[in-house]
Amino acid sequence: MPFKLSTAQQEQYERDGYVILPKHFDGEEIALLQRAMEEDPAITDSSLIRPDQEGFGTRISLWNRAGDSVYGLAARCDRMVEVATTLIGGEVYHFQSKLTAKDPYEGGAWEWHQDYGYWYYNGCLRPDMLSCMIALDPTNKENGCLQLVKSSHKLGRIDHVPLTDKQNEADPKRMEHILRSHEAFHAEMEAGDVLVFHCNMLHRSDKNTSPNRRWALLICYNAANNDAYELADDRSYVPLDRVPDGAIKQAGLKFSSSDQEHFTKAAYVPKVSALAGDD
Repeated sequence: MPFKLSTAQQEQYERDGYVILPKHFDGEEIALLQRAMEEDPAITDSSLIRPDQEGFGTRISLWNRAGDSVYGLAARCDRMVEVATTLIGGEVYHFQSKLTAKDPYEGGAWEWHQDYGYWYYNGCLRPDMLSCMIALDPTNKENGCLQLVKSSHKLGRIDHVPLTDKQNEADPKRMEHILRSHEAFHAEMEAGDVLVFHCNMLHRSDKNTSPNRRWALLICYNAANNDAYELADDRSYVPLDRVPDGAIKQAGLKFSSSDQEHFTKAAYVPKVSALAGDD
């Protein structure tokens, strides 16, 4: 039976800015995605370290197209595109995907930010965008799971300021007031669960202090009619060729070929200024 979001799931997304889809990918599919993230040379060769303020780093690989690899098929499969199409409200395209790998005791922290705090600078006029975070491993407080501020997607785009040369953060003074009036939530998940969240959702994560890794595959979608106008950033509209859900298992352990995915060579960190009055 084709996957459809329930009315309750859609209502939660509209109210809270996120929804968790349990067991959206089964064990066989997750095993294929895990191995692809571990073994595909294209993933390894594009790996970058994003350090936090203390020097601990999260390893990421990022690509802008959904090709015929097993992870490209995951982004194009019916159940994922259906979720994005339903919640965004029309045709979508693949905006970017990335592996975020928090290794044991080493994976660094991310401070409060919005994805649209970055994507705004790619030339996306509206926040008609979302992310789908596929848990490749169990994710919990100890290994640095994502933390979300419920309903913060309704606050609009918040100014971001430089944190390091590899991270920007939401205005810390404003965050103090937001956290007094909004509930923060730890998105603990099992492998195969998917966290879907709005691009204006404020989120962060702690350092991995556990002996267990926390790897996740994030697939991000944009409304087709919200096409990024900064063409040099390689995130403009390309029609999304949907595939059946069974295509992932049918493909097996299929890696990238001919750089269909358009892997990036450097982290994208918009140049933002400190706010007036900041020291």
